[in-house]
Amino acid sequence: MREFTVEEIIKATGGTLVWGRESSRVLSVCTDSRQAKPGDVFFPLIGENNDAHKFLGQVIQAGCKTLVVSDESRVPKEAFLGQSADTDIIVVEDTTRALQDLARYYLNTLPLKKKIAVTGSVGKTSTRDMLYYVAATKYRTGRSMKNFNNGFGLPLSILEFAPDTEIAVLEMGMSSPGEIIKLSELVRPDIAVITNIGVSHVENLGSRMGILREKMDVCAYFDESSTLIINADNDMLTEENVKGNYNLITVGSEENSVYTVNDVCDFGDKGIKYTLCHDDKKYEVSLPVPGAHNAVNSALAVAAGSMLGISAEDAIQGLAAAELTGSRLKVKSGGGIKVIDDTYNACPESMKGAIDTLMATEPEEGGRRVAVLGDMFELGPESNQMHFEVGSHVAVKNPDLLVAVGENARYYVEGAASLGAEKILYFPDKKELMEAADLVINPGDVVLVKASRGMEMEKFVKEILKDKE
Repeated sequence: MREFTVEEIIKATGGTLVWGRESSRVLSVCTDSRQAKPGDVFFPLIGENNDAHKFLGQVIQAGCKTLVVSDESRVPKEAFLGQSADTDIIVVEDTTRALQDLARYYLNTLPLKKKIAVTGSVGKTSTRDMLYYVAATKYRTGRSMKNFNNGFGLPLSILEFAPDTEIAVLEMGMSSPGEIIKLSELVRPDIAVITNIGVSHVENLGSRMGILREKMDVCAYFDESSTLIINADNDMLTEENVKGNYNLITVGSEENSVYTVNDVCDFGDKGIKYTLCHDDKKYEVSLPVPGAHNAVNSALAVAAGSMLGISAEDAIQGLAAAELTGSRLKVKSGGGIKVIDDTYNACPESMKGAIDTLMATEPEEGGRRVAVLGDMFELGPESNQMHFEVGSHVAVKNPDLLVAVGENARYYVEGAASLGAEKILYFPDKKELMEAADLVINPGDVVLVKASRGMEMEKFVKEILKDKE
């Protein structure tokens, strides 16, 4: 991010300066009162359970002297009376909207050649990361930070972009209706990638068709020069369902796809290799990222790169350097134990893919393959059946041990047992598992740990690797 003047912030947000000077400058944007510092402009966001206006005194005391607020009366004047000449207060109707407006303003000042949006029920962050490495082979590229993909996080990611950014790769997530359309209005992408339509958040959206409709809002501001790239292997992403007045590129394992993925070899924690076919040419792709499902994700990135003028050869070279954000099939080792940390989130599709990766990973001699699976959330009325089906998949793949954790995880047990699996442990809650960790996991084991984010299974990963990493 470059410096902003208070005058620019007022212009971008439509706010009113009630205290301070338009000539004041800020160096960065902050929404977390615990991280506020001199040179920041602070936006106190209002969520379902919290209103950051109550922390304004703490922010001022930390030296942050520019505030964008929606309630002037909440500013503790006594907190800055001694430094009032240096304090700026801008009043807006909605602080979240103001943050988005500032991000839109900044995005429009960048020398961008293309803006790319990535969305989908599963795989959007991995695809975003791989697309970043593809685009970076030729352009100065910015991407969403961490898992910042909502109405709060996406603007913060944009505001972190360098002033010379040429390509913006932006992840768009949602958990309820209307979120994607707002993000699309902010970004106005030239290219969109949809990784798949699964069942994540189906509890809030009613059905997979409801999820598809929401995801398709990524194209709401498209015209005939825009391009949509889809995973054609997904049963919901058919040409009939996604057609529109824009270009369409299909990626998948079927021969009629524009980009075809064949001969996928899964080497577990060591990555994958596959053949990519396009325009009667074949390319061998080696990816240092675990998970056979990442073959299509990386091919989506190659297809998007082609719209930027990046050759398949150069895109594949970029993919060879790819590293994924956060705990997504992240391999960690210590004390003779190898952990496949996939604790960021979970749904049936990603659960099955992670189990496949576990089975393709070799343990140490005498070690076991252990699947530690926690609850999946927001799956709606079919949740029990979906957990049952994941348990059945575990039984078919036959790891040495299934460890099920959580209230809904008992249906993993039922699904696995229905196909004859016997090597199963069940813990109703994570606390009991943590207490038994040293008895459950042995040196030499390779351990998959996966669950929805709310289970906080990363704590179990730390427990079994304590003092060993």
